[in-house]
Order: sequence, then C-alpha cells, then structure tokens
Amino acid sequence: MDADRIRQLLRREENPKLDFKATLHLRTEGEKKELTRDVIAIANSRGGRGYILFGIEDKTKKPLGIEPKYFNEEQIQQIIYNRSDPPVSVTVEFVEYEGVNIAVLTIFKSHHKPHQMLQTGAFYIRRGSTTDIARRSEIAQMMQENGLQTYETVPLLKAKMEDLDKELLQEYFSNLKVCDDTPNIFLIEALGFISEIDNGEYSPTIGGMLVFGKNPSLFLPQCYVKLISSEGITHITGNIYSMMHQSLELIRNIISDDTYPFDAVEESLANAMLHRDYLDVARGILIDITDDFIEISNPGALVAGNITLKYMRDKNPQRRNPWLYQRLLILDYKRHFIKAGTGMLSMKEAFADRGKVKFINLGSRNLFKVVFPR
Repeated sequence: MDADRIRQLLRREENPKLDFKATLHLRTEGEKKELTRDVIAIANSRGGRGYILFGIEDKTKKPLGIEPKYFNEEQIQQIIYNRSDPPVSVTVEFVEYEGVNIAVLTIFKSHHKPHQMLQTGAFYIRRGSTTDIARRSEIAQMMQENGLQTYETVPLLKAKMEDLDKELLQEYFSNLKVCDDTPNIFLIEALGFISEIDNGEYSPTIGGMLVFGKNPSLFLPQCYVKLISSEGITHITGNIYSMMHQSLELIRNIISDDTYPFDAVEESLANAMLHRDYLDVARGILIDITDDFIEISNPGALVAGNITLKYMRDKNPQRRNPWLYQRLLILDYKRHFIKAGTGMLSMKEAFADRGKVKFINLGSRNLFKVVFPR
C-alpha cells in the first residue's frame, strides 16, 4: 500500500469492499463491536480484499489524518479475533498522504464465510456503503459458495415421488451407465435426487425437482422463465431442460432470422439456468425481446470476484451451482450446457458484425444481465 494506491481508492465511492472513516475509537465495548461488525460485513461481501481507510472524511473524502499511536495492529487483530467466528484476517498499514498519516485496515478475501459476531450471533453484510444484518438467503448463499451447504439436497417435504419424471430419471441413469433396469431407491437417494424423511418415506430434493420434476414451480415458485416480446408475455415453467427447450424454440420463432447467432443466445440462457441464484425466491429468469435487443437476466450476480471482465476471460470459472451443473451434463444430449460458463468472449465474437454485447453485473441487486443487439 502506498500513496498512489490511496489516491486510486479515493477516486472510488464507498462500496461493499471500501469504507472511509475519520477516526477510530476503541475505548468501549460498543466501539470494539462496531469495528468488528464493519470488518465482518466487508469480509462477508462478494469480491476480493476490502479496505477501511481511517483519517478520511467519509462524505468529502478529505484527508484528515490520524495518530499512528492509537492504531495498534496487534490490539485490533485481537479485538476482531475475539469477536468474530471464524476470525477475519486483517492487517494495519500507515501511509503518508498529502502531508498526513492514513491508516489502512486491509480485510483479506475470505474462504471461510459466513463470519458471525460472537457476542450477538448476527451475520453482517454490506449493502452498497451501508453495513446491515444479512438475510437468511444471503447466509445460505455464503454457506453454499464455500462448500458448507448444498441446498440442492434439501428435501421438499410437500413433494411426492410421483412428482418426478420417471422416464427422465431412467434416461439419466442409462447415460450414467450404472444400471440396466429401473434404478433402485437407494441409488437415487445416494445421488441426492430424493431424501428419506420418515419411516421409509421419501421426498424429492430441490435439485431432484429442478432436474427431473414434472412441474417444479408448484414447489419452487422461482423456477420459471418470463419471456416478453411484441407478441405478448409468455410464462414458461417445467424442469430446467424443459424450460430450456421451450425458451429457445420461442426465441427462434420470434427472431425468425436463420443468420442470427442463436448459439451465443443459447449459451447465455444456459448460463442463466445453471448459474442463477435459486435461493432468490422472488424472481425468475427474464427474457426481454425488442426490435433493438435481446436481454437475458437472472437473479445471481457473478461469483468470481464480482469482476465481469475476469469472468469473461475465465474458461473454467467458479460456479454457483456445481452440484446442479455436474448432474445436468449427464442428460445434456442436445449439448445445451456443455459450453455454459466457458468464457463469455465467444458471445462477443459471435456478434462482432452486428454490434456490441453488454454484460451487466449488479452486485447490489444480485442480478446479472446479457444484452444482445438485434
């Protein structure tokens, strides 16, 4: 950290990974908890390293300076260590900037989220420039992203075995080449498609319903695609494969242009199906078709550091739903999903002669959009 880096940070506005504070007081327990809360919130938020700059007026970003003797790195680390679970890794540096000393508290990228405040039991997260208590879905998402929980294997207690498409299940196991006849209940359970709930009774899991369900939206209302065009609004439901087939057929009929790069649109839609945040129960996938563009949006900002350019160039990116991805590939006889997430530069290249493809990552709204020119 040096003066040039401080200058770069001051050009930005406060965000989930950056905070400006004029002073730091650690005299009372309340002040120590406030520091820990802010550190936990930054550690729990998506992205890489985070920073709190002390000695900066937060509204004007005017350098005010601090007294280094009040910033004991060992004391600050001990305060955070004793109040966060698991502890958050931080360092303290001092940088001379425009004639004053600035203290930089660096919060390192965490692979142990979610972090919790021990004294209150609360989980915190940053919403823009504000520290807030994390919602249940956000906590679950952090646990999923760090391998502490697989939401797909959670049973749907109101669903019955009859709600799964047996022919599609048979096709899956046939492709997997693990059995010749109808797969037995123990094999289906071992792969996480069903779960025993009571005395030999089984219910489909969330993942089983998403892949093999006859009508998943009855149990997972967020499992739908909404397509808007000049021809009206179409509400598409079904399992992921069914929604993929229906959506692509509708798009082709509406565009009605054999020279249009449908492969790129197909890849974008497959990404939306695979990488959407299924813990966001308030929204589905939206396809908006106008005379000027096709926009595909899904709940779920990018996982890979929230940096769109990095994700575009990554041919093996971190996936939000690895359990789902691995199982969908077994059924992917039409090769809808094999290319999904293998780098988005190919989409831009496909439209090189038609216009610019836009990738919009809205971390604060947990939304990702791809906009193709018509």
